[in-house]
Amino acid sequence: MLHALLSDNLPRSRWLAAVLVVIVLALALAPFLFPGAKSLNVAVKICVFIVLAASYDLLLGYTGIVSFAHTMFFGIGGYGVAIALARLAPDWGAVALGTGAGVLVAVVLAALIGLFSLRVRTIFFAMITLAVASAFAILASQLSGLTGGEDGLNYRVPEALRPAFRLVEGDVLGVAVNGRIVTYYLVFLVSLALVLAMMRVVSSPFGSVLMAIRENAFRAEAIGYRTVVYRTVASCIAAAAAAMAGALLALWLRHTGPDTTLSFDLMIDILLMVVIGGMGTMYGAVLGATLLILAQNYLQDAMAAASQAAAGIPLVANLLHPDRWLLWLGLLFILCVYFFPTGIVGRLRAARGQG
Repeated sequence: MLHALLSDNLPRSRWLAAVLVVIVLALALAPFLFPGAKSLNVAVKICVFIVLAASYDLLLGYTGIVSFAHTMFFGIGGYGVAIALARLAPDWGAVALGTGAGVLVAVVLAALIGLFSLRVRTIFFAMITLAVASAFAILASQLSGLTGGEDGLNYRVPEALRPAFRLVEGDVLGVAVNGRIVTYYLVFLVSLALVLAMMRVVSSPFGSVLMAIRENAFRAEAIGYRTVVYRTVASCIAAAAAAMAGALLALWLRHTGPDTTLSFDLMIDILLMVVIGGMGTMYGAVLGATLLILAQNYLQDAMAAASQAAAGIPLVANLLHPDRWLLWLGLLFILCVYFFPTGIVGRLRAARGQG
């Protein structure tokens, strides 16, 4: 059963398996283990960015494609749901229409970019995707009548996803099962299904061809594989998953704007998640996204507590001041890349092999 669910792509490390079980259980029970608006918001972001990082790893880690347009597809999915809910009735039909339209537009754009650009060298393709993503972000900001411009769009969601909705009367384990809890489990379950689907893709013969292209595109072409077609299909699959992640975040935030879905900072975050977790492993996306989102949301609070504890030592207290959390975050990432050059997953699997 487990082999089929994971498409025979097992963790191959006891420590990695243990960490993954902890993460999945924590996310599955987050509304009851970590009650509160902030903790639930963090859990949703972890779910969404796991999908986003895994879809980008399908490009970078499995196919060897360096793209800077992944947040564009993320934004297309978010704006698809936002525009549909803002212009139509806030019901499930609008959600389905917006999600379907967003995924379709993302796939078509990915196919066009792939067919016209993937024949060029890696660095030139990366520059093309950066230019396309920048143009799309400017377009989203300028078309204020459709996208809300810089302010973005606010909208209502279906009744079952609203805070006033009650799935059951009374509390469950001390938590009111309202529309926000329903939305959280919608995000969690869809994210889980998307990650498992991508694991099935990379574990299939199609995934093996992608890895062959990554290792030596000329040799893969020589033995009969049309590398441009395979790369384009991989780009379309990754774009569809990214658009779905954007749609999920749009349902949770009930606001979509350039800063939430199209910012280049998000692209840097996704790249860090993949590199830190381990390229070419879906599990790396899980670990990388979890670590980065937790660090972004709780490192500053931890530093504030540490600074207060070291108040008697001025130099240490100043170094641990919460305003310097980005400095420490950067140092942690440098150390992580230095000590885990193949990512955390690669390091854990190597330790198992040495053992």
